[in-house]
Amino acid sequence: MWVRNLRDIKVIRDPKAMDLLADPTRRKIIDLLRAKEMAVIQIAEHLDKTPQAIYHHMGKMLETGLIEVAKEERIDHFIETYYRATAEFFMFTQGEEKDEEGGRLQEARTREAVQALPRLGLGPGIDDKTVAKIVALARKMDQAWKGKLAQEVSEKVAEMEDIDYFTKQFVIEYAQVASMSSKQFDDMQRQQKELRELLVTGLKRKPELAKQRVP
Repeated sequence: MWVRNLRDIKVIRDPKAMDLLADPTRRKIIDLLRAKEMAVIQIAEHLDKTPQAIYHHMGKMLETGLIEVAKEERIDHFIETYYRATAEFFMFTQGEEKDEEGGRLQEARTREAVQALPRLGLGPGIDDKTVAKIVALARKMDQAWKGKLAQEVSEKVAEMEDIDYFTKQFVIEYAQVASMSSKQFDDMQRQQKELRELLVTGLKRKPELAKQRVP
């Protein structure tokens, strides 16, 4: 009997994996396989795509260790393969030569996150020009803490089996702040203020829409 037991965090060093997750369909597949083990036909039905299209994505993610075979079940004369994600959260480490791949992944995630904000009722949406500024600023902020120290801390935290996933995120965040110089910390605060201003300005409701919502 197979028991679902995902690792909280898995450190990925392969730049191909970063590039793969820039694709929204692959990210949706990962999200599904975090929740439960699924066969290709089930994933295809859920995403309203053909099994052939899903097989194409699955093959690439298997190669890079993002997913794995969870179990196989025999149905009559056919063997159905079920897959699962290899971790709840993937942490990517990258050197200078991998900045392009990491940048594409970060840009995709940032854009998707920003575009989801209106679904929370925070505004009619942010224009593409502002989104581009937010993406550029987010990548700049990410440069403040990276390199060998960041990689070593991330890998050590990932190995802390007695700490749950959410606590690990706090550990990484606190380690980041503690390892910064005073100048880096001041720069981070300034950049966070700039990010907030971009978000607030970009999500600001149009006056006519705000009036329509007043009872």
